[in-house]
Amino acid sequence: MLKAKILVVDDNDGIRAALKILLMRHFAEVELIASPKELRSVVMRFKPDVVLLDMNFYTDMNTGNEGLFCLSEIKRYAPQIEVVLFTAYADIQLAVEGMKRGAFDFVVKPWDNDRLVEILKSAYNRRKKEAKPQPKPVSQMYWGEGDAMQTVRRQIERFAPTDATILITGENGTGKDVLANEIHRLSDRAMQPMVCVDAGAITETLFESELFGHVKGAFTDAHTDKIGKFEQANGGTLFLDEIGNIPLHLQAKLLRVLQNRAVTRVGDTKERPINIRLICATNKDIPQMVQEGTFREDLYYRINTLHVQLPPLRQRTDEILPLAERFIKIYAEKYHRIVTSISPDAAKLLLAHSWSGNIRELQNCIEKAVILSDGAELLSSDIQLVETQYIASLNKQHIASQDKSQSVNIETLEAAEERTIRTAMDKYEGNLSLVAKSLNISRPTLYAKLKKYNI
Repeated sequence: MLKAKILVVDDNDGIRAALKILLMRHFAEVELIASPKELRSVVMRFKPDVVLLDMNFYTDMNTGNEGLFCLSEIKRYAPQIEVVLFTAYADIQLAVEGMKRGAFDFVVKPWDNDRLVEILKSAYNRRKKEAKPQPKPVSQMYWGEGDAMQTVRRQIERFAPTDATILITGENGTGKDVLANEIHRLSDRAMQPMVCVDAGAITETLFESELFGHVKGAFTDAHTDKIGKFEQANGGTLFLDEIGNIPLHLQAKLLRVLQNRAVTRVGDTKERPINIRLICATNKDIPQMVQEGTFREDLYYRINTLHVQLPPLRQRTDEILPLAERFIKIYAEKYHRIVTSISPDAAKLLLAHSWSGNIRELQNCIEKAVILSDGAELLSSDIQLVETQYIASLNKQHIASQDKSQSVNIETLEAAEERTIRTAMDKYEGNLSLVAKSLNISRPTLYAKLKKYNI
């Protein structure tokens, strides 16, 4: 008996019963299903070596094309699995077409037991021969040595192996997406797909289509069927970033899918089961939004089985230089620069900066510095920190307006800063992008200043 896992997909009860008796004599595990509707979820759960796939089912389609479609789908989401087609004599031409599309072989009904078993064994042997152990994805996470991130690390090591839903919170740029990838990497689903969705970037009109999919003809531009993000992540992990930006009326649709663990494509009536691990992230205060009525309380509890808070970079100062060195290596290779280290003055400058944009701001800063660099060492003159430039320009303005013997105290400088920001806000009528650009500071820095001065 081979240690093979065989999945049979056939809608005929008698055929399934006969195949179960036959195949269990020769193969270690055999599973049989009647409909291709559950094919993907069973493949992801059972992980067969070979699928024996009928070409016709009791649906609106009875030309064999449904079998070809299922074959294409299997080869798309599980290309390592061998597929043997099960067909009537009249459909041999379609079976030949199936082999062109990647099927291992085909068996004609009524079948010869010995030939069927031999073909399945051959398919398994090729699967075993071609199967190569795939290494787990390499970690992109840098934990540092600080207490804050080591606490997070211990949480992740406990949480990741489970299938529990996780909510990651933290400021913009703290690395929530990198942490989500690390959770997936450490989970039992690491070799399955991880699908990432920026929920805040999806327009309301396309929300359901993007997440749940649609069928042909569901709306004007729906020329073909489309698989949504939930189905794409089946068997793996779905990461919903910026979940706090989903409008209230769409939160109910998301909640329904999470409760039922099934999606219904736009324009369809069939529920399609899904098997996903959900990770969400946001920079918003969701409990406060619940109190204000802008986020559903039941959805909050659904996504917040486990909670991880990522601290900002200003609380992780031990990470600044190691992260900068990692980014130097990446961008030196990308832009063909010879820089490999950071000068002491440049290091002091990086450590003194507030990094209101967190790791993303640091990454952008190092990318620019590498481009500007000429030697093997990154110099302070290569580093352009917009907040530092902004404060320096304010200092120059006010020192020029003071008597040179009089020092500028902090209160005077802050008052000038507040006045400058208020003037820009009035000039650009509250357009934050234009205000930030005119002041030559980042939007996160501007947000911090607006909060500081209660503007």
